Amino acid sequence: MDEDSNVTYISLSGYVEVVKYRYLYFVIIFTVYILIIFCNSIIVCIIVIHRNLHEPMYVFIAALLINSLLFSTVIYPKLLIDFLSERQIISYSACLFQYFLFYTLGGSEFLLLAAMAYDRYVSICKPLQYPTIMRKTTVSLFLVLAWLVPACQVAGAVAFTANKKFCSFTLKGIFCNNSLNKLHCVSSDELSVYCVIVLLNVLFFPLLFVFFTYTKIFIITYRSSREVRRKAAQTCLPHLLVLISFSLLCTYDIIILRLESDIPNSARLIMTLQVVLYNPLFNPIIYGLKMKEISKHIKRLFVNTDK
Repeated sequence: MDEDSNVTYISLSGYVEVVKYRYLYFVIIFTVYILIIFCNSIIVCIIVIHRNLHEPMYVFIAALLINSLLFSTVIYPKLLIDFLSERQIISYSACLFQYFLFYTLGGSEFLLLAAMAYDRYVSICKPLQYPTIMRKTTVSLFLVLAWLVPACQVAGAVAFTANKKFCSFTLKGIFCNNSLNKLHCVSSDELSVYCVIVLLNVLFFPLLFVFFTYTKIFIITYRSSREVRRKAAQTCLPHLLVLISFSLLCTYDIIILRLESDIPNSARLIMTLQVVLYNPLFNPIIYGLKMKEISKHIKRLFVNTDK
């Protein structure tokens, strides 16, 4: 607690030898952040500029990459500040805000992937009905719900947390995630139940829907021609790669609250950085390499630049 300003600060104790390696940490994270901004922005701009990419599938990809940019911006600037600071602290209000944005954007990722899975299902399994079903209003509704639903539900968790009394102000992490609940004097059954409900709504049910949808796609394409199977694999594989990688990384964040005391600081730091590094950095690479139309425009862009 800062008595002069009456502001509560939380110490972030998840850093490993930050004094010794602060400049190395800073250079690595700054480089990664610039790469994330550059790679995601390039593909978003390509989708916006080229009219042949103004289709639901590419609109959802652009939304997913914008979500990755926002997700990274919630974490990386604060990390860079902390690496160069004598004390790694964050005000309680800023911590709650970071917690809110972290889980809102994480939930949005799953809902956007669910929307993309539905788009692929309609495109491959109901091609004649595709223009009728996937209209601009439908796509816009999916995008609004993908950001609004997690925001409303996570806001409830933040409201629960904000009213809880803290007995510790040292967070075992490098940013505000569910480890924040460890600081409470008394664990709340209501908060635990509510968080499980949120987890089901923004992670488990979308994940279940995606796997169900892709199972239907693979069953139908298996019975179709080789060309149909090739096209289905070409558009579905990137989505599945992104979904699987993000799901595995989120598993760590879900279980860290229970295993926190058993995880060494260095291992916790490495795993936490992976949660916020892989998807924002590799999403544009996966879509840029695996999506034929996007890859074609990227090649033209850099070939023309070289000339």
